[in-house]
Amino acid sequence: MASRSRVFRRSAEALLALAAASAVAASAVVASSAQATVPTTGGDDRPPRTLAWPATADGFAGTGGGTTGGAGGATVTVTTFADLVRYATAAAPYVIRVDGAVGATPYGTEVKVASNKTIVGVGTRGHLVNGGFFLGPGVNNVIIRNLTIRDTLMASDDPDDKDFDYDGIQLDGAHHVWIDHNTITRMNDGLIDSRKDTSYLTMSWNVLAQNNKSFGIGWTENVTARMTIHHNWIRDTNQRNPSTDNVAYAHLYNNHLQNVRSYGNYARGATRMVLENSYFDNVEDPYYRDAAAQLRQSGSVVVNSPGRRETGGSAFDPRSFYAYTLDAAADVPALLRAYAGPRPDIGV
Repeated sequence: MASRSRVFRRSAEALLALAAASAVAASAVVASSAQATVPTTGGDDRPPRTLAWPATADGFAGTGGGTTGGAGGATVTVTTFADLVRYATAAAPYVIRVDGAVGATPYGTEVKVASNKTIVGVGTRGHLVNGGFFLGPGVNNVIIRNLTIRDTLMASDDPDDKDFDYDGIQLDGAHHVWIDHNTITRMNDGLIDSRKDTSYLTMSWNVLAQNNKSFGIGWTENVTARMTIHHNWIRDTNQRNPSTDNVAYAHLYNNHLQNVRSYGNYARGATRMVLENSYFDNVEDPYYRDAAAQLRQSGSVVVNSPGRRETGGSAFDPRSFYAYTLDAAADVPALLRAYAGPRPDIGV
């Protein structure tokens, strides 16, 4: 399984080969082969590295057969909510390019996405406004990428957000899902709800912001789910950042939690969580676990956050499932400010 591509300074021949391979992948699923040089901090002697945004999922979504979305299906461009619903709910595979701000009607509608779909914003222009996405039981092989999903808040439901279940993305028993480079903000319930044994999920390079409930995981007695949560910027939120209940393998790394009024990474139930090289800034309780959960932490930075930091148990070894490369925790805030959320070089 290929992890997120990072390469250091290479020869001209190697760079040309990488660009050609990325272009082939981009044509298959409307992803970008553009690269960016990322400096490191602290005056160390590590060379700059080049990031590429590959077209296929890493982490757990890249295992067990992988996640390719609508690759192999037709590519369509939508500018209306009706067309977004038409292609997202179709039985056939599609790569669906969202070009512009698409308003959901009725307000709060969650588009019921079918299997074998890529839904990708065109550069930074793709917005779903006043609505979200729903992936039901058995839905699989879905990519939701490079979108801004926003604005279903209901003033009458403040502050609990319990009366209107308007999520950014809700997954109920889906599998092999990649949620990458999105901004999800100001939703009336959760920004992400991963429920009912949803598994083989990777959440990468997203911004989750300005909400009460950020990312809830669980709503099941089973302990089967596998998920990778990396390079996400979670800021100005309250609870569920994420709350991770009964997840067999939860791998969290290189995330930045900032201005979180309640708890940060919470391992609940029988969860086994590995937390690596993340950055916590002004988080009430950065990370902790239930008595039955296991949480193994290494390499993280915690500032302005005097609350709970509790670990215990060996959890598991993510490298026994897939390869990955860690960024230094000190580099994470600048890295995510620059590259999390929709990119102008994806979906074009």
